[in-house]
Amino acid sequence: MAPSTAAGSCANVANDPFRFASRRSVVHSTDGMVACSQPLAAKCGLEILRAGGNAADAAIAVAAALNVTEPCSTGIGGDMFMLFWDAAAGQVRALNGSGHSASACDLETIRRELGLSPNQDENSGDFSGTGATIPVDSVHAITVPGAAAGWVDAIERFGSGAVDLETILTPAIQLAERGFPVSELTARYWAIAEKLIRAASPNFAEMLKPDPLAKDGVRAPRAGEIFKNTNLAKTFRSLAAEGKRGFYAGRVAEELVAVVRSRGGHLSLDDLTHHLDVSETAQPIEPISLKFYGQGLDTQGLSKSKSDQGQGKGEGVELWEHPPNGQGLVALMALGIIQEMERQGKIPCFEPQDFNTAPYLHAIIEALRLAVADGHWYITDPAMGTVPVSGLLSQDYLSQRAKLFDATRAASGIVLPGQPPSPALRSCDTVYFAVTDSQGNAASVVNSNFSGFGTCIIPRGCGFTLQNRGSGFSLNSQHPNSLQPRKRPYHTIIPGMVTNTADGSLHSTFGVMGGFMQPQGHVQVLLGQLVGRLDPQQALDAPRICIGAGMPEDGGDIRWTVNVEEGMAQDAIQGLKQLGHNVKVIRGMERGLFGRGQIIRQVSDPVTATRIWSAGSDMRADGAAFPC
Repeated sequence: MAPSTAAGSCANVANDPFRFASRRSVVHSTDGMVACSQPLAAKCGLEILRAGGNAADAAIAVAAALNVTEPCSTGIGGDMFMLFWDAAAGQVRALNGSGHSASACDLETIRRELGLSPNQDENSGDFSGTGATIPVDSVHAITVPGAAAGWVDAIERFGSGAVDLETILTPAIQLAERGFPVSELTARYWAIAEKLIRAASPNFAEMLKPDPLAKDGVRAPRAGEIFKNTNLAKTFRSLAAEGKRGFYAGRVAEELVAVVRSRGGHLSLDDLTHHLDVSETAQPIEPISLKFYGQGLDTQGLSKSKSDQGQGKGEGVELWEHPPNGQGLVALMALGIIQEMERQGKIPCFEPQDFNTAPYLHAIIEALRLAVADGHWYITDPAMGTVPVSGLLSQDYLSQRAKLFDATRAASGIVLPGQPPSPALRSCDTVYFAVTDSQGNAASVVNSNFSGFGTCIIPRGCGFTLQNRGSGFSLNSQHPNSLQPRKRPYHTIIPGMVTNTADGSLHSTFGVMGGFMQPQGHVQVLLGQLVGRLDPQQALDAPRICIGAGMPEDGGDIRWTVNVEEGMAQDAIQGLKQLGHNVKVIRGMERGLFGRGQIIRQVSDPVTATRIWSAGSDMRADGAAFPC
């Protein structure tokens, strides 16, 4: 029996790469740091840091290399957002690299072409008032890819000037031309998507590995096998040589439009030119933030124990997020509601041992429900509608929301402005990465296809797939986020950054990718450090929760499923059930629902005051943190 038992055990491990997570230590550096989901992409970023580039320069090198090594999550056919800590100015700056819908994509046309009758699903199907949405595999879900322009803008606005675009893209170009060994989780997601890639595009062979024994002579690459993408290298060379015009005009643009049109889509060369013009004239974007003084924070951003509370009010931290059309507002609202719960005496100042207990998780869950509901109703393209950011983040409004919290039971029948679709539907098809440099700058970046390889539609000879971000629009004409021509959709991708309120210094650059999990992940990993006193690696390793909209229960109440990651303490799970939460434990590969994060924290040597970067990297991904 022993041999068969061992074989069975090995098979189980092979099917569940999360089963035996290796212990990781925090990685420290006094120069720079790259934390991302692919070691080879981190290597490309380190090359740029060592060549004299700063955090922004290196971040774009990482973004391009991730397109090569993890195309199941990200690429130049998608969008990107960045927060940048300018150490010299002591300021957080923001960049929106997301694209618009096509000029011919009006609501009536798309509803008709999707086969929706005039009144069908106008306000039904997901309890949020969003009504129907564009299917993720529809050509109509393609919006103008914003990443290429975003990469160029990031270098021009935040870069060092010491390295040019060609130098920054060269490591990724070489990686694509020479080939690279595919990592474990990427290979798994690639295999899952193979059928979709074949069905979506006549150019499917570009994103599969040549194999004379496979169907059509190609297949998804397996873990450890070499994959080359010379067509993507050509696309990067065009961008390097011509800047934005190398993507939004010329061969790449023509092939992009041709394949979309061949599938019945409406994207045009004028739409690409429009994005080029808009990106050239765009005004700087101001990030949004919320100051958090809850849980007895001291001046170092660490929670005091209750025994320290008599020593006067400590300073707190300020959480910075990207403004709408991104969903960073949700994370700020949730954190603000938690702060108001404490001010109202509804929750205590939790001790470190309270981290991930049922009362602690209950407070986070209920705050997130309120914040997510508001966010999914109000967040839209601010150029096409009003988003009341200041009102939603005002203490008065957050206090009103906190009053709805009941410490003794889960909310069930509260009427909210919009209860969102389940985050489990679109959870882990994005990359988050963080880069810091020796000058003290930091880049917090998310680059995304949205769902897997996006639509899986491939422009001929270009080596990348096109995103399906347009499925973030509502097809309800009354919804603020309803589809309109040349509008940016509700965007899930949100980089995060934290500063210390005492002196405005950088606390950390961090993020958690994963669709609607992202603001939930921001709140959990930040509070893990502040309340649980966890280091960056521990904060990422800790089990997470992810809320989603459940089905209506008997009696008309709407229950929300609380997805709980395997590894959460059983007494916490039972405690949540006793509070009335509809709990579902997520195991194995499905744990990808909880996202993949990176944290780089700035600390100082207590004797020499030397800056130290301390980083953690999510064990749910293939990557790690690498010092320069």
